[in-house]
Amino acid sequence: MKHALLVSEFLSTPWALTPERLQVFSGVISRWSQDIKPTDDVMTGIAADREARSARALANSRAGGGGIAVLPLYGVVTQRGNMVDDVSGPGSVSTQAFAAALQDALNDDTVGSILIDIDSPGGSVYGVSELADQIYQARGKKPIVAIANSLAASAAYWIGSAASELYVTPGGEVGSIGVYAAHQDISQALELEGINVQLISAGKFKTEASPYGPLSDEARAAIQQSVDGYYAMFTKAVSRGRGVSVAQVRDGMGQGRCVSATDALSQDMVDGVMSFDDLVRKIQKSARASRGASASTDIPPPVAVAAAMAPEPTELVTAPAVAAVVEPVPEIVEDVAHEVVAAVTVVEAEANAEVEAALEPACDIAPAASANRLSARKNDLALLY
Repeated sequence: MKHALLVSEFLSTPWALTPERLQVFSGVISRWSQDIKPTDDVMTGIAADREARSARALANSRAGGGGIAVLPLYGVVTQRGNMVDDVSGPGSVSTQAFAAALQDALNDDTVGSILIDIDSPGGSVYGVSELADQIYQARGKKPIVAIANSLAASAAYWIGSAASELYVTPGGEVGSIGVYAAHQDISQALELEGINVQLISAGKFKTEASPYGPLSDEARAAIQQSVDGYYAMFTKAVSRGRGVSVAQVRDGMGQGRCVSATDALSQDMVDGVMSFDDLVRKIQKSARASRGASASTDIPPPVAVAAAMAPEPTELVTAPAVAAVVEPVPEIVEDVAHEVVAAVTVVEAEANAEVEAALEPACDIAPAASANRLSARKNDLALLY
């Protein structure tokens, strides 16, 4: 009895998950409910899988480096996690825990880019829309790139499609865009065991999805409405993230199937096909190029500024005029400041020559006065330093 109720509840939850994976979990829940402990071989496999996941996450985080935060999204997606860790394979990932890790990376000034490393068959729909929205809204703060390494199915694709860019490994798959729920009718099985269950409830529809009888047409329509609602959310999110129409998402992109890397690229489901390491190098290269472009755009070259803003050669260079050259960039870093000083030194030398040339005729009449005026002029220029 307890076994049947647990499995029924599990199946009736709306899932954005590959069906074969849900079938595996149903078997695990049946084992749990009957208090059947896994064999030693199963536990050994579970431990090995858990160690492999941890090692992979650590290796990929180190591979990122260079200001890239690698966030692993491995296993079945659940809102609070750990519900299926007793399953050999990819384990589970919590949308709440992942959202917290994402926010930490966004708040970390040493992180320039975020890479979401996905290997997941999808999971429960609960919490997925919220996480996808958080990723999409954060795209304007830092570059957020995702990769299906090697599977981003259903809820995992929902999440990955919200990134700034989405890639897939050459042997990987993405898609399974769809939502489903199931109803298990165990009434005949109970009848064979001589068990007759009577439900006492309050609320018109409280027990409409009960496993103790077949679904009524009204109950089936209600479940279908719930599934359709989540599917609409799913396809709308993919449409927004991938920059395509909802019709393209629904009528193409596998229509509920997972598709290969090449097919995904041809249907605009991903931005490219490459390995994890190649993607890391691409992100690092883009980051270096971005930093270089920002430096050249945001901080005008001091020598060029001095040349562009310096007075005409025929004018005497005054301290205020030259000070205006450096005033727009008072906080330039030390090495750039040295270039400003060098540029101003050139201006000073030219100014000295002009002053001496202008005062040369007066030197024969009043050499002392001329020398005093030249000294005062140099004092004005000294104010720049």
